[in-house]
Amino acid sequence: MGRIVVVGSLNHDTTVFVPRLPAPGETVLGKTQVTDTGGKGANQAVAASRLGADVSMVGRVGADGAGRTLLDVLDRENIDHSSVVVDPGLATGAAFITVDEAGENTIVVNSGANAALTVADLPEQEIRAANVVLAQLESPIGVIIRAAELCEGTFILNPAPAAPLDQLLLGLVDILVPNRTELAVLANLPPAVALDDVMRAVRIVGANRTVVTLGSEGALVVVDGNYIHVPAPKVESVDPTAAGDAFCGALAAGLCRGLDMDEAARWAVLAGAATVTKAGAQSALPTIEDIEALDG
Repeated sequence: MGRIVVVGSLNHDTTVFVPRLPAPGETVLGKTQVTDTGGKGANQAVAASRLGADVSMVGRVGADGAGRTLLDVLDRENIDHSSVVVDPGLATGAAFITVDEAGENTIVVNSGANAALTVADLPEQEIRAANVVLAQLESPIGVIIRAAELCEGTFILNPAPAAPLDQLLLGLVDILVPNRTELAVLANLPPAVALDDVMRAVRIVGANRTVVTLGSEGALVVVDGNYIHVPAPKVESVDPTAAGDAFCGALAAGLCRGLDMDEAARWAVLAGAATVTKAGAQSALPTIEDIEALDG
C-alpha cells in the first residue's frame, strides 16, 4: 500500500447531545456530553490508518494538555507526527458540537494553533514522495495551495468547512470531495437535492474528478462528466460528526490499495455509514472489520 500525507487540523472536540438544535438566542438543555480528539485533518488521518494505510500528519497543536493528547492518539494509531509542530504560544484547536435526536449536528471551531500553520512547516520531500496528499480547509489556504503544488501523486481536497475556492487551488486538485452544502458554495447555487441538480453544480465547479458525499444516500462519483451513484446501507444514525472525515480517509486509503475510483468510493461510503452509528469523532472511526460487517 502507498503512503498518505494529511495536511490539516487537529482539534479537541466537545459534543453535547440535545433534544433539538437551538434556535438563535435559545438555550436548550443537553442530555449527555462527550469529549474526543478530532479536527478534520486528524480524523481523516486516523480513518486512513485504521484501514491499513501508511499515514503521516502535518499540522500544529498547542503546548497544552489537548495537544499532548492528540499526539498520543496519533502514536496509538500508528501515524507519523514528526511534522506536527507544537506551538508554544497558541492553544490547541477546539470544536464545540451539538447533536440532536435525529442525528443532525451543528459545529463551531476555534482554530487555535491550526491557523498558525505555515508553508515552512511542510515537509517538502515527504509530500513529493506521497502517493496521496489529503487536505481540507481548516488550515491556511496558502499552505494548502503550496502542498498541492508540491504533490506529485494524487491531491485530494475536501473543501470543508464550506468556502469559495481559490481558482489556483482548484486547478491543482486531482479529486474534489465536497458534500452537498460545500458543493453549493463552490457553484454559487442553493444546495442540490436531486442528483440532476448535483450534477449541474459539479459541472459549474469544473473539477474533472469529483466525489460528492450525499449522507444517507451514499455518494456520486463524477469522472470527466460520467457519473455513478454509490448507495449507502441503511443504518441508525447516532452522531454524524466524523462521517465525512471517515469517507475522505477511506477514499484515500482505497486509492492507495489500488482500487479504482468507483470501488474506493464504495468502500468510503461504507466507512461513513459505520461511523454514524457511534458517538464521537475519532473514537467512532471504523476499522476494516466494521466495514466488512456492513458489506455483508
